[in-house]
Amino acid sequence: MSFAPTIPSTGLTGWAFLQSTYDRQFEHFNKDPILERDNEYFMENISNVKTAEDLVSDYRLLEVALNAFGLASEIDSKAMIQKVLEDGTEADDALANKLGDDRWIDFSDAFGFGPGLVPVTGLTYKMQEIADKNVVQSFEDAVGAQDVSMQIALYAERELVDLVTFDDEGEELSITGQWLNIIGQPQLQSMMQTTLGLPSDIALLDIDQQVDILQDAAKKRFGSDDLKMFSDPEQMKTLVNTYLARTELEAYQSSTSSASLVLSLLQS
Repeated sequence: MSFAPTIPSTGLTGWAFLQSTYDRQFEHFNKDPILERDNEYFMENISNVKTAEDLVSDYRLLEVALNAFGLASEIDSKAMIQKVLEDGTEADDALANKLGDDRWIDFSDAFGFGPGLVPVTGLTYKMQEIADKNVVQSFEDAVGAQDVSMQIALYAERELVDLVTFDDEGEELSITGQWLNIIGQPQLQSMMQTTLGLPSDIALLDIDQQVDILQDAAKKRFGSDDLKMFSDPEQMKTLVNTYLARTELEAYQSSTSSASLVLSLLQS
């Protein structure tokens, strides 16, 4: 991409600048000629795709499709991608349901190649949604190239509330269901662990144990474990600011520790 977002510093200061200039920076990014060409190609050709094999066989189409869901790094895993699409998500043993990352479920659902489904690649409005997501994800990736924590914060602002409100059938999620959805999103899981002051290795625990630990920590930090509280903009702001502050503190402590170790070695 020819346009790189401007982030003058890390932490809350850099985040405040990004927030205040987001609309202007995103508008410039959206005009990137490479991005425009990729999306134009996608919209002009996706209606010709009738099967999962068709999609994985066209690198340019697949690149846009995967990137829209934050899965661009998996583009070389074509056999797996094709199976994710062909399995759909209805069956418990469908591959998308086994990968531990709900983005694969969303990716599979977006095209309708699963058993008994009718592909939706001919529905312009649905494919335009994917093209639009590609732009947003590409901008967030560009932010992440400079500061990963800000990329995750942008993703949380965009997706968290939807993830913890309703399930796939439109039913309101239980509090346990909310946390299971967070655990199913690696970026948000990492964000919550950092915000709540929890070690990253709790991800190695049994899912039920993870949920219990996260819920207890949320009650202590926010006074509630109901994640729908973040539909309140002020609560979301608190979540993001806490996450960014803790991330910056961890980075400082790590650099200080490294400097102390070097000094100790030089003095020995």
